[in-house]
Amino acid sequence: MSITIFILLVTVLVSLSALRNRELFFKLDFQPYLIDRNKEWYRFFSHAFIHADGFHLGINMYVLYTFGNTVEANFQALYGQQVWVAYYLLLYVGGVLFSALPGYMRNKENYAYHGVGASGAVSAVVFSYILMNPFSKLGIILIPIGLPAFAFGILYLGYEVYMDRNRKSNIAHSAHYIGAIFGLVFTAATKPSLILRFFD
Repeated sequence: MSITIFILLVTVLVSLSALRNRELFFKLDFQPYLIDRNKEWYRFFSHAFIHADGFHLGINMYVLYTFGNTVEANFQALYGQQVWVAYYLLLYVGGVLFSALPGYMRNKENYAYHGVGASGAVSAVVFSYILMNPFSKLGIILIPIGLPAFAFGILYLGYEVYMDRNRKSNIAHSAHYIGAIFGLVFTAATKPSLILRFFD
């Protein structure tokens, strides 16, 4: 079983359980106020395994499945059999952690703030893919227009930064673009030759 499928299955099981059990949901979700007051550091990671609803879960897991297996295969080729699993897990877990930091810094005093979802980690996987496959065609679900992956990435980052600055929704847009940037930086830092290949 691939690492991506394992993460997907665990996330689906935990998310569905939490959607049926609100006590579990609020035990695992991202609450900066409780992290700061009660030192519940596990919430930096546990929130990535629960989702707001079935649609939120479905979108994140669809995107993870679509890109994760390819990134795994690329990591195997780039890093070798001995270490690729560790690098892939660091990519995913690092995406979870770093994407949560802006929400934590902004909301340590906000007891009403809650966050859930694997979007930051999924964005890290997608942008790792973009660095390794800059000219593959990417688009939005149900819109049959494909853009080169690097162009899609630029538009995605611009949109998420813009939406984060306007803050007119309850979506944690900062988690999306911070996770994406982490995916780029982590992949480039662990395999600098990819930067030259990207620009070539």
